[in-house]
Amino acid sequence: MSEKEEEKEQPELLIPLEVYLASGIRIGTHIKNKFMEQFIYSVRPDGLYLLDVRKINERIKVAARFIAQYEPESIVAVSARLYAKKPVQKFCEYTGAIPVVGRFMPGTFTNPSLRNYIEAELLIASDTRADCQALSEAGEVGIPVVALCDTDSVCSYVDLVIPANNKGRKSLALIYWLLARQVLRERGELPPDKDLPEGPEAFETKAVSIEK
Repeated sequence: MSEKEEEKEQPELLIPLEVYLASGIRIGTHIKNKFMEQFIYSVRPDGLYLLDVRKINERIKVAARFIAQYEPESIVAVSARLYAKKPVQKFCEYTGAIPVVGRFMPGTFTNPSLRNYIEAELLIASDTRADCQALSEAGEVGIPVVALCDTDSVCSYVDLVIPANNKGRKSLALIYWLLARQVLRERGELPPDKDLPEGPEAFETKAVSIEK
């Protein structure tokens, strides 16, 4: 049985399988590490590892339930990478979390004397490498971390992994759209059968030249 056939038998998918696949959410890198191996479904002929859509789907639901337990103003979502900035900002717009995009200033979580200090209770990271300063500080002061992790991501300091392609524009838009929708549903602010007023495309960063 093909992966598509298997996925279609999963009634608990948050969105149709075709939407997941079209976003490239499952496309990993040419590298896998031991921890992320549990989320990998197969490898393509060109050597790219493919993440398991069912596990991505389940982790988004688990993460949303976890995030919904926190007060919105105590949640910080970060992204140092360009393509995750708009998704993070839109997620925060809908959920009330605090966005920190671009450079994460040292001391944001650890130095109360700084003007930009944030007393966070939960961190959502878009990329464990690019957002390493935020993860390091979260680990230092004991802030739980939810992070989007690709097949080669280092998962130090991460408490809850959402396996996903965390570099693609469409993938990041879909992840944060789904996460925002699920968090609002878990809070009871959005009925279980209703969507956000905007689709995933509203969370997507416009195409630009490749990041260095």
